[in-house]
Amino acid sequence: MNMSHRLAALAAATLIVVTPVYAQQPQQQDARELASERASAEYDAPHLVDVLGLKPGMTVADVGSGGGSMTVVLGKWIGPGRVYATDITEHALRWTRQLVEKEGLKNVTVLEGGADRTNLPAACCDALFLRHVYHHIGEIPAFNKSLLASLKPGGRLAIIDFVPSKGSPLPKGVPANREGHGIPIAVVIEELKAAGFTYERTIDRWPPGEKEVEAAYLVLFKKP
Repeated sequence: MNMSHRLAALAAATLIVVTPVYAQQPQQQDARELASERASAEYDAPHLVDVLGLKPGMTVADVGSGGGSMTVVLGKWIGPGRVYATDITEHALRWTRQLVEKEGLKNVTVLEGGADRTNLPAACCDALFLRHVYHHIGEIPAFNKSLLASLKPGGRLAIIDFVPSKGSPLPKGVPANREGHGIPIAVVIEELKAAGFTYERTIDRWPPGEKEVEAAYLVLFKKP
């Protein structure tokens, strides 16, 4: 075998060994993220159920469902009710559908959301919640109008988010009043009240008992 043939064979062998390793890394990372999300959902869910006043048989929507962990945890809890899960990214919708199928849940509906609307049926839900999603919304008046329309009269909305760290970058497409990556509580209240919601209360540290320095908050609203 001459030198050029040897180099070609060596390159081919290197590709055979290396390529699967790199191909596995995103999957391994996704698995770690989803496991962390599931643990968080298991801890948060009982607190969220209490704040939203949920009861088995009700209908609730997870707006911006991510990997779907909170969706399936609530799907198991809500029993004969229904959980809607929405997201705008293809991979999040795929993860949620796969997890719902794996858990054998028949009471979950997964929908593709929009940048300016939930795409939920009108007045379908007793409660809605957004976990670390609201600070990414760019089409604010239209999206908040859609949130209001998706709730039954008297239904509750929980915005779970966090105060931006000083100097953190703004997410793409959001107004400067976010003041970085996150959103001030006062801005959340102002925008949802402008959409027609009634402000009920703020829980400054979410979930209750959270020990992290930069813990999230929860702001609770009601549809008149």
